[in-house]
Amino acid sequence: MPIDKRGIFCAHKNILPQPLYFFAKFLTFLAYFCGMISKLSFSGHETFYCRHFWLKKGDDYVAANQSFNDDSALVYLGVGKNMVSSIRYWMRAFGLIMFNTETKRDELTELAHFIFADNIGVDPYLENIGTLWLLHYQIVTQQKASIYGLLFNEFRKERVDFTREQVTDFVKRKCNEQNTIFNIETVKKDFDVLVRNYVRPIVKSKNIEEDFSALLIDLGLLREIEKPIDDVPDKERKRWFKLNATTRENLPLEILLFAILDNPKYASENVQSVSFISLLNDENSVGLVFALTTTGLIDKLEQMQQQFKNFLTYSDDAGVRELQFKVKPNKWDILQQYYAK
Repeated sequence: MPIDKRGIFCAHKNILPQPLYFFAKFLTFLAYFCGMISKLSFSGHETFYCRHFWLKKGDDYVAANQSFNDDSALVYLGVGKNMVSSIRYWMRAFGLIMFNTETKRDELTELAHFIFADNIGVDPYLENIGTLWLLHYQIVTQQKASIYGLLFNEFRKERVDFTREQVTDFVKRKCNEQNTIFNIETVKKDFDVLVRNYVRPIVKSKNIEEDFSALLIDLGLLREIEKPIDDVPDKERKRWFKLNATTRENLPLEILLFAILDNPKYASENVQSVSFISLLNDENSVGLVFALTTTGLIDKLEQMQQQFKNFLTYSDDAGVRELQFKVKPNKWDILQQYYAK
């Protein structure tokens, strides 16, 4: 029976006898029910990318014990109804709010308090590149906006330059594997919004402030590329994008270590070492989330060994590379060190 890379049974009608096919589908459903894999989630942004100031506005609103469903939201946030919904969506996608099923209200997460809280928030206006890397890590790993996790964790392993059509075809395949409804127009909109969040515009509009108000363009993770094709008119050419691994010189070591400590696979106190291959290639690993080259990750780990020598060491013995913890630091303390600089 086919098994995907996470160890979950995949149902393929064309290669399985019918009884086994339906049994595999049942196992897939059971895996979702038990929380072994998260159901794919699309739409909710109302076609608006996340503006730079929206998260602070959303945090202040929830901190004031207000609901995004209240009529006052339009006045308080100073935007239209669809944008109110979009702000709430981005707050969830970045892991800044969680819905309390008992109170039926959104509540701020620990990360939201850490970044935005009045008087004590470390970077309420998102002026630090480290905060943007932290938010990028969140949107990829929180699984509230599935196209981000699929792009960085899986699709990039297949190709680094691509069109929207190639990404939507990939998402369709993943939806079929996970028995999730696929709507091509919805996924196209998700991709377009993702591009607006990350890609610095090539052709500037008359509104330069609008062009550069997207939250994550300064990370340089995704860029549009020219790929001329003979005998195809310009207006019919597809847009091409590139997401290739680099050394990520502007990725702070503290953010990298936080992401390692935050990963459920490594978070337990019983886990005292993590293999280099896991850090490079595991789902939601720092290698995949931050699109690091092998050399780039080695350099980061060696630098971490110098900066955090009381906590960890990086070894490369006879080709066996691993990060070893002498004692695991608190991930929030690591972030505090960064912002205290």
